[in-house]
Amino acid sequence: MKDLKQFTIQYIGLKETSHLFEYQIDNTFFEAFNFDEFYDANIKVVLNLEKKSTLLNLHFTATGTIKVQCDVSGEEFDQEINAALPLLVNFGEEFNDDNEELLILPYTEFQINVAQYIYEMIVLSTPSKRVHPKVLDGTMESEALKKLEELRVKKEKTTDNVDPRWDKLKNIITEKKT
Repeated sequence: MKDLKQFTIQYIGLKETSHLFEYQIDNTFFEAFNFDEFYDANIKVVLNLEKKSTLLNLHFTATGTIKVQCDVSGEEFDQEINAALPLLVNFGEEFNDDNEELLILPYTEFQINVAQYIYEMIVLSTPSKRVHPKVLDGTMESEALKKLEELRVKKEKTTDNVDPRWDKLKNIITEKKT
């Protein structure tokens, strides 16, 4: 995780009040995590850090768009991102991040790097199946969708392919009922 120093917050010198931090996230942020599923990321992250005497209360919000590929048509589109993540930072004898909503930092720490939390919030807020909005409303016209429509199996009920033995078996069922 190189080039992520701007996401390090030295909380030791901050006053006991709310502090606002803003970050503009683009592709270089995701490249630092070796994550390449997004193209053209344009996300604004706002972090409200409320410092209290014994803990830190962090609230992340992210809004923006990422360019992804549609799983159905293969067309690229802008996927909207709206995410929020609350995180409570407490202090203890040793580091512990077992709980996703509570982080325990050692008493000796004086700073926190929030890049990992921003990364996880954005990645987890994207849908696992990415479908272009025009596919959902039926207005998408692409070669891939036309080809899929051509190849769609059409079920036609024809009597030409019916085996006469099945008709005899159907008669047995109806004869038992009477």
